[in-house]
Amino acid sequence: MPQIPEKIHELTVGQLSARSGAAVSALHFYESKGLISSRRTSGNQRRYTRDTLRRVAFVRAAQRVGIPLATIREALAQLPEERTPTREDWARLSEAWRSELDERIKQLNRLRDHLTDCIGCGCLSLENCVLSNPDDAFGEQLTGSRLLAEGR
Repeated sequence: MPQIPEKIHELTVGQLSARSGAAVSALHFYESKGLISSRRTSGNQRRYTRDTLRRVAFVRAAQRVGIPLATIREALAQLPEERTPTREDWARLSEAWRSELDERIKQLNRLRDHLTDCIGCGCLSLENCVLSNPDDAFGEQLTGSRLLAEGR
C-alpha cells in the first residue's frame, strides 16, 4: 500500500483511491451523494484532506453491513462540523442500526424459509404464495398469478 508522506495534507483522488481501496468512480459517487467532500485546485482537480480516508472507511464498513447510503449520509451529517467519525461514533451509530439490521435478517430468514415452497408450487398463486401474498392478504378477494387493475 502506498504511503503518504506526513508533510502531505491533501490527497489526489488517485491517492485516496489507492489508500482506501475504493475505486475513483466510487469516490466521485460518494462525493456526489455528500458523503465526502473535496476542494478544487486552480486546475479544477479534486483534493481531499487526509481525514477523508477515515470517512471513506466508515462509509465502506457501513455499506458492507447493508446500511443504505442515505442513512450513512444522515449519520455523518450529525457529526459536529462534519468531522471525521471516531471509534465512539461508530459504536453509537452501529448500535442504532442494529435493530434495522435485525429486522432485515428476520425478513431474509422468512424469505429463505418460504423460497422452497415457491419453487415447489411454481405458480406464484396469490391465493397461496407467501412471497407474493404474505399472510394471504389477497386470498379472500381473488386468486390468480397477478393482480389486475380494476376495470379490465
